[in-house]
Amino acid sequence: MTDLLKDKIAVVTGGSSGIGLATAKRLAAEGATVFITGRRQAELDKAVAGIDGAATAVQADVSRLSDLDRLFETVRSKEGRLDILFANAGILEKAPLGAITEEAVDRLLTVNVKGTIFTVQKALPLLSDGASVILTSSVVAQKGLPAGSVYAATKAAIRSLARTWVADLKPRAIRVNVVSPGPIETSGLKGGAPAGVSGDSYLAALANYVPLGRVGKAEEIAQVVAFLASDAASFITGADIQADGGFAQI
Repeated sequence: MTDLLKDKIAVVTGGSSGIGLATAKRLAAEGATVFITGRRQAELDKAVAGIDGAATAVQADVSRLSDLDRLFETVRSKEGRLDILFANAGILEKAPLGAITEEAVDRLLTVNVKGTIFTVQKALPLLSDGASVILTSSVVAQKGLPAGSVYAATKAAIRSLARTWVADLKPRAIRVNVVSPGPIETSGLKGGAPAGVSGDSYLAALANYVPLGRVGKAEEIAQVVAFLASDAASFITGADIQADGGFAQI
């Protein structure tokens, strides 16, 4: 790897698995000091052990503001500032219209939307002028898929938040961008397989709809995030980078 992010301080929420963990590994490999969060301490400990570089695990649920306070106090006490924030934590639940429950709506909105809002807001005092904020949305914000209306709406909200925050943060030159993955081989996506369909079979079926003929890898999204976090993307803000193998583009 290079020193693309040398001396940068980064936070990755939802960093114990999938895209978050792949990104934490990439940022650390590029020279950043990385803090990762997740809800389960055992998974966090395992994740940190697999990161080759400076990494710290902080158990935190982004839907709990007290947990976010503890996260950023840890960053403040150890490093004193924050240069990169990857607000990645989120959950996926599916239900077709007619079977959507109030509890599911509350969970999705609380974690995916409220969690993102307060992750960024509570990071503000630590963010350096010119820092990079990257939010995880999804191509489903643009492409309607069965049984995904509430989840897709939360991801569309994240795209909207980025546009407004670019304007809010203009005086500090903080860049806010969105990465919108398509089908990516993660445990989360496999877990969204329809009843009676294995995770691997579900991914294979999705690959048929991707122009590149395959689902993506978490490491491919990590490369996009590392670019957006770096000075190489210094004139990119308010963008939605759709890393989806063409899934939502045709």
